[in-house]
This record gives sequence, C-alpha cells and structure tokens, in this order.
Amino acid sequence: MAALCERGLDWRTDLSRVLPDSSRARHAAVLVLFGVLDSAPASAPASGPARTPGQGNGHVGRDLDVLLLRRAATLGSHPGQIAFPGGRLEAADAGPIAAALREAVEETGLDPHGLEPLGTLPALAVPVSNHLVTPVPAWWTRPSQVAAIDHDETVDVFRMPVADLLDPANRVSTTHTYGNRSYRAPAFTVDGKLVWGFTAIVLSRMFEELRWATPWDRDRVVEPDS
Repeated sequence: MAALCERGLDWRTDLSRVLPDSSRARHAAVLVLFGVLDSAPASAPASGPARTPGQGNGHVGRDLDVLLLRRAATLGSHPGQIAFPGGRLEAADAGPIAAALREAVEETGLDPHGLEPLGTLPALAVPVSNHLVTPVPAWWTRPSQVAAIDHDETVDVFRMPVADLLDPANRVSTTHTYGNRSYRAPAFTVDGKLVWGFTAIVLSRMFEELRWATPWDRDRVVEPDS
C-alpha cells in the first residue's frame, strides 16, 4: 500500500464525478485504515484454488479488515451511508494525513499512536457535497478500542473483513443519473451492509491496483436506500 501511495492511481471515474469548479471545492481527508481482526474472521467461503490456513482471497489474509463507520441518518450530506472516518481539513491541520487522523480520533476514539499512515492517494471529487477528498491509507500496528463518539454524526463503528468485501458474491453495482445519462459504480454488500458511493470507489480501485480483486458480476445492480 505504501508503494501504491507513492505511484498514485487513476480513479477511472465518469463525468458525474467531475466538479464544475474545483477551485471552489472544500478539501477533506479520510482514513483508510487496514489491520488484523482480533476475533472476527471473514465469513466469505473459500473459493477457487486451495488456500493454506489463514489465507483469504488469493493475496489477502482472512483476518485482514478495514475500519468503517455508519453516518447518522440526520446528517445533511450522505446521511446513513457507510464511510471511512474523516472530514474537512481545518486551518490548524498540517495536511490531509493530520486531518484524517484528527477526524478519526474524534469520530471513533482510536489511539493514533497505534497506527502508521502509509501516504496519500490522489484526491477524489464528491460533487454532491462539493468536496475534494484525499484518502489516507494506513496500517493498524496496535489496534485499539473504537466506538461511535458523537451519535449526532456517527451511529456505528465497525471493522469489516476485506475477504468478505472481495468475495464476488458480495460485489454489486449501484446506478445513478447525471444529466440525461445513467452511470454505474462499484459497491459491496456484506451481512446486510451496503458500501457504495465514494467509499466503494476507493476500496474497489485500491483492490484492483493491489491485485487483490477477482472477477465479479458488474451487471448485478442494487439500489441504495439513501
């Protein structure tokens, strides 16, 4: 992941992800925090070639997870959606990494001394809220307890197994209309949780660039509730 941050990537997004005027965009950062589950293994069944114990989807251990949260349904933007911890850059922040860590601590209560930021990925536009968001991949070297700190903003914090996200049975597409055209975007559905929008685009492209992804049915479409 550190090498991916160094070389960067093309998000391969469509015209619906282009900001009309990027100079007026608000800047934000999110923490894409990977680590090893303490006691909750992936539920995705093994498939394909035989794997040794502890292995997941080819290159991924079945105990690898990513930290996510569910936003409060009362928020004005992206209500009820599953997201990475994060938020807007403030004047006191030294940059996207500092902002992502600060917001993650405020939202989940994690110990920032127990993780290692690996760099940043190119900013990705979120036109619906006029943001340019910088993903900050990180590794959880010493996992700490997490919980929803401010229930006006976050209602749940959880660690989702990466092997479950990669399982082709859990991969779907969502559709949205921009202008007079319909677009599809990658999404994930795991144990009744739908991960879509910005969060799913970031995870999907990272999985592709890291060569973790396996083929899945892009014609399987679900519609988000919000």
